[in-house]
Amino acid sequence: VDKAVKAALIAFPAWRDMGVKARVEVLFRFKSLAEANLKELTYLVVKEHGKNRGEAEAEVLKGIETVSWATGLPDLLAGRILEVSRGVHCQEVKRPLGVVASIVPFNFPAMVPLWTLPIALGCGNCLIMKPSEKVPLTLMRFAELLHEAGLPKGVFSIVHGAQAVAKGLAEHPGIAALSFVGSSRVADLLDKTARAGGKRSLCTGLSAKNHLIAMPDCDEEMTISDIMNSAFGSAGQRCMAASVLLVVGKGRKAFIENLVAKAKSLKAGQAPGEIGPVIDQAAAVWASVTAPRIWGQILLDGRAWQSMKQGHWIGPTVLMHKSAKEPAMCEEIFGPVLSVLEVDSLDEAVAIENANPYGNAAAIYTTSGQTALATERLAAGMIGINIGVPVPREPFSFGGIGRSKYGDSSDITGDGAINFWTEKATQLSWLCTTSGWCVAPRTLIASWLFVYHAVDKLMMLRLLLGLFGCTARANLLIAVVCACVAL
Repeated sequence: VDKAVKAALIAFPAWRDMGVKARVEVLFRFKSLAEANLKELTYLVVKEHGKNRGEAEAEVLKGIETVSWATGLPDLLAGRILEVSRGVHCQEVKRPLGVVASIVPFNFPAMVPLWTLPIALGCGNCLIMKPSEKVPLTLMRFAELLHEAGLPKGVFSIVHGAQAVAKGLAEHPGIAALSFVGSSRVADLLDKTARAGGKRSLCTGLSAKNHLIAMPDCDEEMTISDIMNSAFGSAGQRCMAASVLLVVGKGRKAFIENLVAKAKSLKAGQAPGEIGPVIDQAAAVWASVTAPRIWGQILLDGRAWQSMKQGHWIGPTVLMHKSAKEPAMCEEIFGPVLSVLEVDSLDEAVAIENANPYGNAAAIYTTSGQTALATERLAAGMIGINIGVPVPREPFSFGGIGRSKYGDSSDITGDGAINFWTEKATQLSWLCTTSGWCVAPRTLIASWLFVYHAVDKLMMLRLLLGLFGCTARANLLIAVVCACVAL
């Protein structure tokens, strides 16, 4: 860690002073290289994480989308400017923090690093990143592509390791800010450590218990199809995965039977549409559902997939509950397990969701615009209406509330990320000439542009007059005009 920090401190002044337009040129080249190597990057995600090929490619493309957004930083970093008094201009300036660090999780080896990397670098910082020790390959390939894109030495470094390395990044005095995406328990610890050392900290907890609410008027076919993606996509290993389904209106037996049948039809594998393996926690996930009397009735048991020879496989699992207080209704499982509970009313469903200490995501399925307004009462940072995985797209920021987020009030992507990776300064300017005439910066720029264009047009006039043998007259005219401008 210390070696990476020293290299970054050496590289920072030149990278900062390069200017944002030059910095995003590197991002433009990196984006092109990532797109050209999409097939290889997709393969790496499939190989080291286990996602199916469709999910892996979508993850890489979503990450590239953030890079594309970051290439617009020359416009996004431009602060407000206003003439607050005659000749006095007030301007906001966003400046890089210096050497910063980011710790990223195993479940999105391409997308989550690209949430941080292009924005932190484009803002002028030098970045040290620690990937999960379970999935280092994709980020290593990104580093090679950044080098090929022309990123100067020391501006981006990767450090490998587990707890000791993460703690080292949080404690190092040469690091100005730390971002983390991972479990809420670790997020809390790292946030406290970083802040104790005077760092800016943004720790997004992957821990979540996201609730879906299925209203009686929902489009059942669409709803069930979307629930499959939300609950079982990426084998349930994502902080935006739905793990609780609240079915409003008791006695909806056909809806629940169709839901279970759809889940049962899902196939194991890594082709698009199939359910891949979990990273390494098959036993841990199933420890959560081995006591049906406590955890609920098992409507669909995914343990049959454990007999597959290679990898850690768990099939889609559906639990039916009688109470919102049963452990599986409250505690995170982080696997392809969906808890279902029938409730009498929308108000009851909202109350159950609000009691959840986490606050990443929530969604409601309905065909009624009036009912959709109930989302205003849901206690989550990202909310979907007929969308079970409501991940924001740039410029909107990704971020939860409650125990799903610790530290700075900014967010990990979009405009919130710019605020996190920069510090804002307010600059007042009043420029005076020796003769007492006060000229503000904008006036100076406008004056020089006027002179430039005026001389340019005069030179064109000189050329035209020269064609007609009037060179002497042209030279005289230019001399008179230049003398007037000088006065």
